[in-house]
Amino acid sequence: MPATTPQPRTTARTLAVIGGAVAGFLAVGLLIAGGVVLWVNSKKDHAGYISTASEPFATNAYAMTSGDIDAKLDAPGWIVNRDHYGKVRLKVSPHGGKPVFVGVAPTRDVEAYLGRSAHETVSDISYSPFSASYSYHEGKRRPALPTTQRFWVASAHGAGTQTVTWNVKRGSWSIVVMNADGSAVVDTAISAGARLPFLAALGWGSVGGGLLLLAVAGGLIFVGAPRRVRARSTALEAQPTGA
Repeated sequence: MPATTPQPRTTARTLAVIGGAVAGFLAVGLLIAGGVVLWVNSKKDHAGYISTASEPFATNAYAMTSGDIDAKLDAPGWIVNRDHYGKVRLKVSPHGGKPVFVGVAPTRDVEAYLGRSAHETVSDISYSPFSASYSYHEGKRRPALPTTQRFWVASAHGAGTQTVTWNVKRGSWSIVVMNADGSAVVDTAISAGARLPFLAALGWGSVGGGLLLLAVAGGLIFVGAPRRVRARSTALEAQPTGA
């Protein structure tokens, strides 16, 4: 009666091959993600910002807001400083003669400030071609002058293009764009940029993790492969060059 391989050993080899395939799949994903992050990081301008083109944003209401920006990125401390995620740069150019205002503030303060005034929140943005969708919030009261409010953590106002640079910290924030005199009908072009110091570490960390998983995948598949396949692979590696 011919000898047979014990079932537990066959099962272990099968599990090793399956584990190697899963590890290989994850490794490819990490390598692709790391490559994309490093590619994005390479597109920085001379000031270190990754920026969008200047696109049109307009409303017939008193203000436009970004809605709630929830800055709560959970990542290891060696990748992200939780008290300083990076910098955001906003360039706002008014269409027409009205001076413009742009500011960043805690979301709760913005909601209280604009709660009784008609305003719109940008709900979606599409590119190629560019279009922005808004959610309208009703209100009849004209807001107080934005320049008199004390809750802004970063702001700029005046005629011509206004630039705001904001150090992003943990919390809930909103960006507001309106006319400096608080009047309705806001018509602008906006460019947004970000300087994220953790992108390089994140990208290389993903690439390194992918390479490590790829090595693990190769080891598991080798261990799980049939003995004849492993023996042939070892013999090929040991064969002298040119033999």
